[in-house]
Amino acid sequence: MKEQLEAIQKEAISAFESCLDTKELDNLRVKFLGKKGLLTGILKQMGKLSAEERPVIGQLANTVRSKIETALSDKQKKLAESMLEAKMKAETIDITLPGKKNKLGSLHPLSIVENEIKEIFLGMGFEIADGPEVEYDYYNFEALNLPPDHPARDTQDTFYITDNILLRTQTSSVQVHVMENKKPPIRVIAPGCVYRSDAVDATHSPLFHQIEGLVVDKGITMADLKGTLEQLMQRLYGEECKIRLRPHHFPFTEPSAEVDVMCFNCHGKGCRICKGEGYIELLGAGMVHPKVLEGCGIDSSVYSGFAFGLGLERVVMRRYNIDDLRLLFENDYRFLEQF
Repeated sequence: MKEQLEAIQKEAISAFESCLDTKELDNLRVKFLGKKGLLTGILKQMGKLSAEERPVIGQLANTVRSKIETALSDKQKKLAESMLEAKMKAETIDITLPGKKNKLGSLHPLSIVENEIKEIFLGMGFEIADGPEVEYDYYNFEALNLPPDHPARDTQDTFYITDNILLRTQTSSVQVHVMENKKPPIRVIAPGCVYRSDAVDATHSPLFHQIEGLVVDKGITMADLKGTLEQLMQRLYGEECKIRLRPHHFPFTEPSAEVDVMCFNCHGKGCRICKGEGYIELLGAGMVHPKVLEGCGIDSSVYSGFAFGLGLERVVMRRYNIDDLRLLFENDYRFLEQF
């Protein structure tokens, strides 16, 4: 039995020295020191020894166990140190290398121009109003003097959720909310998303942005409307920019006008971009219809007002000479980083 114990000690120490990883080392620990290990198997045979041999073999067995455990502990420390050293080498940072620059984002061109328009109107004493994008038919159509048989109510043009609820087709609905809850004088703009059932192409999208404006007070005239829009366009496109108003029809304004801005390419002389007109159509405007005022509880014999609505995408495209609306929604970094 003495020879067996010495052989187990020698085999264990040799196995520990040649071990390369902690998993293998733990398997060796179980092999030699576990409940069913080689050393335990020898000790179970102690009952077969004589009374004189037991103390001697018992002392030897304890010595062998102690030496095996010491060798095991030393190997565990060496493997731990080796693993730590390898990890530190793998995670070493070369402080002489230049750092990696993070790319900073920037505002979308729609946000840039929208913020600029907001600042222009805030400087003229306007407030910014907001309203729901999921709207009642009443606020989107009826309150704006659009009767039930009006073509705009066709499901081919409007996203209806129910017979009475839809995705707003214009931010003019916000003007109605404002007039119902605020008495004149009123000076607000209402920027936001609107939705129409249009196929996507270079000039159309089912989702786009509008900025509506509304002024209601005593003595408001078309001259106030023209002066406000001239101020806006000159701030956006330069002091030399001119606008012109052409008679038009909108159900919620009377009189109404289409507003054209001087062509940025030819400055009014006529070119292929403006189709020889010298001006490019940009927005619609007019004096608020008395029926709309009365429907919101405002006495049209005392108060008058003007309203206008411009498509933000159209302004941005004119501002940056963009010829395809889809570029504004495709999130192509090569396009957006120009702004």
